[in-house]
Amino acid sequence: MSQKSGPCLWTPIPHSGAAPRDRYKHSCCALGDSVYLLGGRGTSLLNDFWRYNVVRNDWTELDCSCDFAPEEVEEHSMVAYQGLLYVFGGMIDSGYSGKKTPLWLYDTDKEQWLCWPGRSAYSQKVVPVNRKGHSAVVFESAMYVYGGYIDIKGSSQEFWSLDFDTGAWLVLGPGRSEASPGPRHGHSAMTHLDGMYLFGGLTGLREQSDFWRWNFSTHSWSSIKSLSGPSKLVGHSAVVYRDNMLLFGGGGTQSSPRDAVWRFSFLTQGWERLAALPDGPPPCKSHHCIAGLGPSCQPRPRTDGPLGEWPPGGHRHLGGRLRPFKNRCSPSEGGIELETFCNGSRRDSAGQDGGSRNGHAGKEAKGACLTFENQEAFGKGSKCEDGSGGEESMALHLPDMLLVMGEAHGRTRRNIPVATHTD
Repeated sequence: MSQKSGPCLWTPIPHSGAAPRDRYKHSCCALGDSVYLLGGRGTSLLNDFWRYNVVRNDWTELDCSCDFAPEEVEEHSMVAYQGLLYVFGGMIDSGYSGKKTPLWLYDTDKEQWLCWPGRSAYSQKVVPVNRKGHSAVVFESAMYVYGGYIDIKGSSQEFWSLDFDTGAWLVLGPGRSEASPGPRHGHSAMTHLDGMYLFGGLTGLREQSDFWRWNFSTHSWSSIKSLSGPSKLVGHSAVVYRDNMLLFGGGGTQSSPRDAVWRFSFLTQGWERLAALPDGPPPCKSHHCIAGLGPSCQPRPRTDGPLGEWPPGGHRHLGGRLRPFKNRCSPSEGGIELETFCNGSRRDSAGQDGGSRNGHAGKEAKGACLTFENQEAFGKGSKCEDGSGGEESMALHLPDMLLVMGEAHGRTRRNIPVATHTD
């Protein structure tokens, strides 16, 4: 996606093996070349746990039956930090939730759930209670949790931080005379530079369309005003993309999902609704999950260079030899031009061998959807020629895209924004 507007291409991702059933009110989190999915609700509550390998385009069900794993959860959150997944909230049994901090840890390297010491280890008298529909983001070495719906109390305006290094919880928030989003659940939140951006959601039963920024440096809220932008939304999602926030789906009510993709530019402080190609419309989604992959979807640290130069040195350098992606997406007249390589062979939009054609790729693709020259080179534990490795390095070598998962009528879909170059 370039800084100028252009249509988006949405394509479904086929699966040949086991895969999670359709669901909503679940959580997902991208880490390295994988996306993790947990719980939610289908025809009933679910407590399964899955990992999607982006490189191989396959799902693996992970163990979620040990004593340290969460039971059935919905409208919870999941974030990643240094190889660990932090799952918070969403517990169904509110009586049990009063006896335990609703926080679980999963070690992605050891593939096991860890015991969270909880209150006793840190002798804390005040910790957050169970809630649903809150937001959780990572900034530096802490997780920040805002709002949520607490049984009996309703929508909450509590704002907490969890220090990953010490395990200590801290209550944040404005003074009595300061402005803030107030009680909120079903909203979205994401980080950019030294700010957390919060949009929409519910205050009690009232849908909201307001937009707020929390400044991590000054510890204060500010309202962002705009003449245009999304209307009232609940159950939507938001991710960072370069110097933009992408906001997708949701609805004016919880039963009316939409398919709109909005972009908020941090440079111009303005909103723009992004168009989609006619043969590849986005799905209508609400209470879904979205994961941003690739270097342009990684949060920008405060210490890097001027705007527009993240990641430093560009995101296509792999040491001069290995180029894992052959997908080429470039702007063309009236759409995009996409070259798709499946299982190492080059195919056009009709699935025949040969070069790409003008227009856009077909709706269906055979073989792996993420097209790698050398998939094995990016297996677990591998390193690039420049010696880099691990989750952060892997994220910089993936193509820029959005993965949308879950919610009725929705298969896992891949969104390739126009003018995103992966060559």
